[in-house]
Amino acid sequence: MEDLEKLLNESSEEIIEISTSQPRTELPEWRKNLPKNVPVMPLRGVVLFPGTVAPLTVERGSSQKLLDDLLPDSRLVALSTQKDENVETPKKKDVYSIGVLGNVLRVIEQEEDHTLILIQIVERIELTRITQEKPYLKSEFKILENIFPRNTARWKASIRNLQESAEEYLAVSPHIPEEALQALASIESPAILTDFLATNLTLEVEHRQEILEEVHVGKRAEKVQQALNNQLHIAELQAKLRDDVEDEFTDAQRRAYLREQMRAIQRELGEDDGSEELADDLRTRIEAAELPEECMEQAKKELNRLTMIPPASPEHSVLVSYLETVAELPWNKFSEENDDIEHAAKVLDSDHFGLKKVKRRLLEFLAVRRLNPHGKGPILCLLGPPGVGKTSLGRSIASALGRKFIRLSVGGVKDESEIRGHRRTYIGSMPGRLIQEIRRCGTKNPVIMLDEIDKIGADFRGDPASALLEVLDPNQNDRFMDRFLDLPFDLSQVIFIATANTADPIPAPLFDRMEVLDIAGYTTEEKLQIARRYLVKRQLKENGLKAKQCKWSAAALRFVIEDYTREAGVRGLNREIGSVCRYVAAEVVSNPKAVTTIDVAKVEEILGPPKYARETKMRTSSPGVVNGLAYTPFGGEVLNIEAVRFRGKGEIKLTGQIGDVMKESVQAAWSLVKTRADDLQIDPEDFKKYDVHVHVPAGAVPKDGPSAGCAMFIALASLFTGGRVNKDIAMTGEINLRGDVLPIGGLKEKALGAVQAGIKTIYIPQLNEKDIPEIPEATAKKLKIVSTARVEEIWEACVS
Repeated sequence: MEDLEKLLNESSEEIIEISTSQPRTELPEWRKNLPKNVPVMPLRGVVLFPGTVAPLTVERGSSQKLLDDLLPDSRLVALSTQKDENVETPKKKDVYSIGVLGNVLRVIEQEEDHTLILIQIVERIELTRITQEKPYLKSEFKILENIFPRNTARWKASIRNLQESAEEYLAVSPHIPEEALQALASIESPAILTDFLATNLTLEVEHRQEILEEVHVGKRAEKVQQALNNQLHIAELQAKLRDDVEDEFTDAQRRAYLREQMRAIQRELGEDDGSEELADDLRTRIEAAELPEECMEQAKKELNRLTMIPPASPEHSVLVSYLETVAELPWNKFSEENDDIEHAAKVLDSDHFGLKKVKRRLLEFLAVRRLNPHGKGPILCLLGPPGVGKTSLGRSIASALGRKFIRLSVGGVKDESEIRGHRRTYIGSMPGRLIQEIRRCGTKNPVIMLDEIDKIGADFRGDPASALLEVLDPNQNDRFMDRFLDLPFDLSQVIFIATANTADPIPAPLFDRMEVLDIAGYTTEEKLQIARRYLVKRQLKENGLKAKQCKWSAAALRFVIEDYTREAGVRGLNREIGSVCRYVAAEVVSNPKAVTTIDVAKVEEILGPPKYARETKMRTSSPGVVNGLAYTPFGGEVLNIEAVRFRGKGEIKLTGQIGDVMKESVQAAWSLVKTRADDLQIDPEDFKKYDVHVHVPAGAVPKDGPSAGCAMFIALASLFTGGRVNKDIAMTGEINLRGDVLPIGGLKEKALGAVQAGIKTIYIPQLNEKDIPEIPEATAKKLKIVSTARVEEIWEACVS
């Protein structure tokens, strides 16, 4: 209002005295010489009424041209509202025929081709005939005179009621300036009063236009009164709501309001810390994350707390970290799963050789997944020695299923918070590693590998293995509670794969929750195939060699496998092949055309003398010497069990780094020989006259287990009877004091070891016949496998 008065005071043009159009009133001087045509300026989204002075911003080029042509010779211009404000170049059909006549008081040039004009609205007019459309509209017009009703008591009462309603409305409307009340009191003409009120009421453009087009002052007053009553009712409700809010305005809300005002001041001063924008950003991200309803309510409470906490408070950073974690977790995001069994089989076969049992179990899971897509993920445990491909197998499973892969090494973890997270009461608290990794990968159904689960620890900070009980239980992990998150998160769609070298250190409750898949290790033939298909190619690529520059023979690979490595996996084999390839790479650098063929002699030249020598079968048959079979982490081995006797007191001595279980097995065999002395035709006095020494060669290698019981019995019995055991026979089996042959483990590996040592016949426990199908077909063809239930059967068959 002050700016408008300033513009009026600064205007050098004459303000036209507005006619009230009262009956029989003499026309003012300015209306006696009106032009026939006037330029028409279209208005967008605004309707002007006579009796007002309004500032208008002129932006359109056509309107700028109109002003240039109009001034300074004339100041009268018609103003008509557009029917559609989006029309850029309006024509006759685009503007209302009823408008107003304006008197341009002042023109102010502004930046960016904008012009501000101050215009006095003097009369209603009707555009009778459009005479020009380009470059701007021009039209003939006629002034619409106001039609007044008879000056009755009813008319006077209605005008008085209109004034009182207007005064009441202005009093309860905080957005209307006080000067409007003074202006209202100075208005005497009912026509100007109705136009003044129509100008200040909040009405739609169509409603304003309807009032403008009404020339009958009585009817116009009724329309304004009706609109005023509606506006007054709304204003009274708003005032009541404001009063109610002020009554309920607590101290905390008052502080929040003042804090918001302070933030606004800081923004004006350029000292805004960005906390408001941060809260808005977090709110948008949390809403987009599609949290469950229970979690969304909690997140909104924490967001509200964030707005109340000063950024300098330590709790602010903890809360921001918490909300960012909530926003970034994949509450409803899943990787698109590939349930094509043929594709999965190809991926597993291309990445790993052998491991038929493991692959079959994984394909079974995939088949179940296809039939029941909403089933819970299995908890698998890949149990086997180092280097057999447990970790890489987990990665292949994720690739076959089209899921993301997370490897979580839990070996050496002793703090329970690594699994469950830290409570938010601590500065620097964070979620557990499970939630962190799922947040990082961005999907709710990854494959998570818990590597080295048998090496998990425990101390005063808690037991992580116990914390994993909830994680690895399909009936509980759909509502996993991380202490930092403090919200239930569904882990039931995750496939958990644990790896371990041995089962003994794993707590029984945790072990019970997992489905164990044994990966016993690779045979020599399997290692040979792995080397040819994968390892050699990998090392050639890593060392920058081409296949024609370094050619490996099968004999050379077998030589490396048998004489330079002693392992169940292929990690050492890969290392030895890499050593040979690096040697060849050095030769290629010296002579780019060099082609090296790797044979047995070349391997020995590069790697030096063989590192290991395998036990072989006995060269000759002699009393007290028997071929036993052992299962080690590096595969099957032949044990040359040797027994000798000499004059003494009937004592027995054991050497060869024999473990406690094997020692007990020797004692059982020794007792069984004594009880069978008559059947074996042994003089009982010999047991008193001689001491016995039992030795198992390769004394630097620890040995243990009960499976050498049969071999120990045959060795001791042949020692005292003088019988000779066939050198082409080997045996395995635990015995009891009654002479029963009990089942053993690792039959497949023992059979492979027997073939490598040149054994032709092996004796196995009858209860192990079920394991014979696991022996590779090529190996089984080279062996005669005899099952037996009693140790006497072995004695009769193999001793001469």
